[in-house]
Amino acid sequence: MPHHLARWTGLAGSALLAVAAFLGGALPGSPLRATPVSLWQGPNGPLVITAWLVGTALLAYAWWALRDSVPSTRWALTTVGLWLLPLLIAPPLASRDVYAYACQGASYAAGINPYEQGVSALPCPWLDTISFIWRDTPAPYGPLFVVLSGAVVKATGSLTGAIVLFRLIAVAGVALTAVSLPVLARRVGVPARRAIWLALGCPLVAVHLVSGAHNDALMVGLLVAGLAVIASRPGRPGPLLAGGALLGLAAAIKVTALVVVPFAALAAIVGGYSIRALIRHGGWVVGGAVAVVAAVTFAAGLDFGWVGGLARGGDVIAWTSPSTAIGQTIGYLAVPFGAHLDALPVTRGIGLAVLALVLLWLWWRARTREPLWYAALALAATVVLAPLFHPWYWIWPLAVLAATARRTGWFTVVALVASFLVLPDGTGLPRFTKTVGAPLMTLLVIVLVVRLVRSARAARQPVAAD
Repeated sequence: MPHHLARWTGLAGSALLAVAAFLGGALPGSPLRATPVSLWQGPNGPLVITAWLVGTALLAYAWWALRDSVPSTRWALTTVGLWLLPLLIAPPLASRDVYAYACQGASYAAGINPYEQGVSALPCPWLDTISFIWRDTPAPYGPLFVVLSGAVVKATGSLTGAIVLFRLIAVAGVALTAVSLPVLARRVGVPARRAIWLALGCPLVAVHLVSGAHNDALMVGLLVAGLAVIASRPGRPGPLLAGGALLGLAAAIKVTALVVVPFAALAAIVGGYSIRALIRHGGWVVGGAVAVVAAVTFAAGLDFGWVGGLARGGDVIAWTSPSTAIGQTIGYLAVPFGAHLDALPVTRGIGLAVLALVLLWLWWRARTREPLWYAALALAATVVLAPLFHPWYWIWPLAVLAATARRTGWFTVVALVASFLVLPDGTGLPRFTKTVGAPLMTLLVIVLVVRLVRSARAARQPVAAD
């Protein structure tokens, strides 16, 4: 597709998504327990779903078509900016999380610790906008975002004003990512224009980071900025400490950012790896990150109660998480035999154990290779092996993979599929397709494991002499 045609095709898709948001997005007064059928039968239902489906398809196709042929970095940034404009002025699309942010901010502003009580304890003036499952659960976000949420509510005093400010914070995170990505790309030898396009032109960014105003935007921006500072000034204590501090701020938004810190410590080393070099250079990164997380936590007057909030994420059961899908499939297979097995605790536990081993293995390999690439793989493994997968979670590894990966196929395919998983009102399709989706995901896992085993065996075979 010619690049000028791709630009206007994507803009048309973004405009259609804005139409879907106005007619049937995640509006404050929309039903909290909607289904795909109820959305279709509701006001303007066929038009809403058609605008969402065609809009997402156009935006995704335009992004996919130029994944390896972007004219320039400036062109990519201009095009992404155009695509974001319609959604900047539209209501929230595909998620109600921004309402939870507002209520958690209201709780904190009223002196309630959101890590100890759910938002129903205020009561929040906008409680009826939040899904029932999250009203009595502690906040799963880091202390910096709790403080920001409280400041937003104090500054605005209204739900509409809070949404506007949360969206501006998300845009600031996207802008920070745009500034920082070229630095990482140059370090690894990846074209900056391709990195910008893959990371920010993806439909997930427009729909979930900007329209949905997810705090992941700020977390990813700080994370990429921290890696960029470290990559541009390895071996220099000041920049390394600053880079570690940025990673700490990212973790104070969402703790997942801590996954990259051990790899960032390796990227800080000048010369070959050694324990002494790791302590000498990487210590600044780790120290900066840990110090910032601790300082923000105590300055906010909070504790580490967000750990309990993270555990409650498992209350959502969706086949998009491989470990969850396997547990669901085992339960389905047991039904014909008269058994009712809840295999989820076991399969999810195994998934987390595998994740721990994978992270250790990736870090060990990263000692003598490109640590930034392995940091991206660590983020991808964290998202895939966690008990819960939301489509916008894939933006975490996508941003770093875009600047470090030589091949783009596998992770762009995941982003493409994830773009179609949530309806405009925030209804997740995986909840209503579990009997089909879980077995298919399980089959995919089996196929991938078999291929990995075969590849490992082939790599160990001695090469025959001519």
